[in-house]
Amino acid sequence: MKVKVLLGLGAVLVCLVGIVLAVDSNSATKEAPVGVALVTDLDKTSYAVGVAMTQNLKGVELNLNALCQGIRDQMDGKKLAIANAEIGAILKAFSEKMRKVQEEQRAKQMEIVKKLAAKNKEIGAAFLAENGKKEGVKTTESGLQYLIIEQGSGNTPAATDTLKVHYTGTTTDGEQFDSSVKRKEPFEFSLTGGVIQGWIEGFQLLKEGGKAKLFIPGDLAYPNGKGGIEPYETLIFEVELLEINPAQE
Repeated sequence: MKVKVLLGLGAVLVCLVGIVLAVDSNSATKEAPVGVALVTDLDKTSYAVGVAMTQNLKGVELNLNALCQGIRDQMDGKKLAIANAEIGAILKAFSEKMRKVQEEQRAKQMEIVKKLAAKNKEIGAAFLAENGKKEGVKTTESGLQYLIIEQGSGNTPAATDTLKVHYTGTTTDGEQFDSSVKRKEPFEFSLTGGVIQGWIEGFQLLKEGGKAKLFIPGDLAYPNGKGGIEPYETLIFEVELLEINPAQE
């Protein structure tokens, strides 16, 4: 099969090449080696490509030895053990199989996300109901709760301003997931977007130099989750508004 034909099959064959990179090309056994030495840049690049590409093949059964032999025969210019026309038909069927596997995986992931979201909504609602009763805590129409620690004496941000802030983020059980304070590096962002809705609303309740705690419901944070933050997880941020940089005319 010509290279241009292989490329026309797109992501499927790219994934296949990734698997090959994880197998010792000199191995005469039927099993892949436990590990390979990653010494040169080529070794490391090959391994990285293999890891990245094979993630799309989770749940698909393949014979790695036959796979490697097919790649070697093609790259060495040997006569292929299967006719080109048959290879095309096989890969078309494989592509369809991959599509179904990926659909099943997406469905399972969506179900997991749905269950996590339901759990976190319930936990968050209970937390905010109790938290809203605490002295000094106020609740806005959106459901955002805030506690002013120090109001500050500067200006109040406009919706188009860029802010420089310090923050520490925790979950409702006290687990810290991010902190500009810990990094000793203030964070700058625009209120026109790029951050969660709870921040956009919350920082406009402060004046420059002010400090507050923001208790942000999941729908104003990360409804779909992000990194280690689960879908609809209620978050707590202790924030300080260091500086306002008004939008340029």
